[in-house]
Amino acid sequence: MTQPATIRRVPGPQPRPAELLRTALTLAATGVPVLPLRAGKVPFGNCHQCAHNACGGRPNMKTPGPCQCPGVCHAWAAATTDPAVIASPPWAAAWRRAVCVGYHPGGAGVTVVDLDDADAIAWARETLPATQTVPTTRGEHWIYRGTMTSRNAVRPGVDIKSTMAYARHLGPGTGTMTALPDTVRALAVKEPSPSRPAPYAVAMPARSGSGECPHRTPAYLARGIAMAEQRITSASSAVHATVFRTFLAVLSTHGRCGCLTDAHIARLFTAAQAKGETARHCADAWTNALTTLGL
Repeated sequence: MTQPATIRRVPGPQPRPAELLRTALTLAATGVPVLPLRAGKVPFGNCHQCAHNACGGRPNMKTPGPCQCPGVCHAWAAATTDPAVIASPPWAAAWRRAVCVGYHPGGAGVTVVDLDDADAIAWARETLPATQTVPTTRGEHWIYRGTMTSRNAVRPGVDIKSTMAYARHLGPGTGTMTALPDTVRALAVKEPSPSRPAPYAVAMPARSGSGECPHRTPAYLARGIAMAEQRITSASSAVHATVFRTFLAVLSTHGRCGCLTDAHIARLFTAAQAKGETARHCADAWTNALTTLGL
């Protein structure tokens, strides 16, 4: 039985501006884009000239890069590795008011899986490969090498922070950073709306891969299917999206080696239909998952 997850809180006095600045410069020297975060652990607002993106530097926050403003503007897009900017007089006022150092994970080439509570940590330990782990105030950051689209609330207590996002720097943590797995990428994928419905089907076989099955034992696959069934059965809302993400997660792990059988897929479809999904939607969601993963 899995041991209950424990929450490790981050104690300590409020860091001083000079300490925050030193941390920021150290991180920047390693290629991590940094920015100061104010009370509430949020970025500083845009200056008067840049309010509502009047400067034109980053319309709708979708175009990162510096505008002409020397201040700490545009939230995550303000993050920089330039020591001259970080220590400049315009930024000095922000460091005096800052409570912590933030950074842009995507700019550093990493993805942060933000786990907010003990249940989320327990899920991660059951589901995700081990990687560098950093304790937070309420939970943990699991940091993977590689970038992806950021998305909040991908499941209860779990956010993904990578491109176009910021995270708090809370120290080096423990463990060795590993490559971003398809299981995490699948969490942020929204189900596409098919242009035309897939043919009606009660079950659809997975496309078999040609490589050797890496799972070694049938118990690994059986456990994965059981967890997928439980994820669908436990969904209290957004059942439609949960079914798709679950199919995507199963296929990202088991879809390339050909070990999935019609019986496994039927179990997933049955769990989805018990939550009110139609057989047609199950078939559409499975097809969309296959297409998304290029299978």
